[in-house]
Amino acid sequence: MAIDLEPSWLNVLHEEFDKDYMHQLKQELKKEKESGHTVYPKNSDIFNAFRHTPLTNVKVVILGQDPYHGANQAMGLSFAVHRGIPVPRSLMNIYKELKTDIPGFEIPNHGDLTKWADQGVLLLNATLTVRASEAGSHQRFGWEKFTDTVIRKISEEKEGVVFLLWGRFAQAKADLIDQRKHHILKAAHPSPFSADNGFFGCHHFSTTNEILRKEGKQEIDWQV
Repeated sequence: MAIDLEPSWLNVLHEEFDKDYMHQLKQELKKEKESGHTVYPKNSDIFNAFRHTPLTNVKVVILGQDPYHGANQAMGLSFAVHRGIPVPRSLMNIYKELKTDIPGFEIPNHGDLTKWADQGVLLLNATLTVRASEAGSHQRFGWEKFTDTVIRKISEEKEGVVFLLWGRFAQAKADLIDQRKHHILKAAHPSPFSADNGFFGCHHFSTTNEILRKEGKQEIDWQV
């Protein structure tokens, strides 16, 4: 696993890479590959979210749980997939909510959310790798210690960030965020199993832009 962090992230996270849990995590990933398992995303994409969204640029955080575990889906951005890969159902539900929430939004024929990331939307999964075809398979490796630290650092270093916490897993991370400094929007997960229970109609995207306007920040162009 190559550590490829953008400098503003490395500045606040460099100590993590010397900790025991990170050395253990690297060993676990090495064993996975030595055992012949396919791991997603590919090495060069593991820290994609950090590459596209420097800490200095973070305005919004959308927290996912696990990378997609299907062939060539995961690209290191939560909820996103590479162009040419069918749009997953959770992402399609996100697009459907955008269609009703943002005037003029057109549902795209791809799932590449890089445009969001480049505007300051950190698309962060709590676990950054997964074994092919086995959802949640790397959750015991230690990634959440790292990504919990990422959330804490955003909370400490920034002000006025909008955190979109969808589903119980993401909402459990609210304790890591200083709610006196930041904005937390909660809704059901966009999964087909829960989207009808409060994700559809949450208006998180227009609300996020309203908050950013009040903070004197550039709104997000959600069209991809």
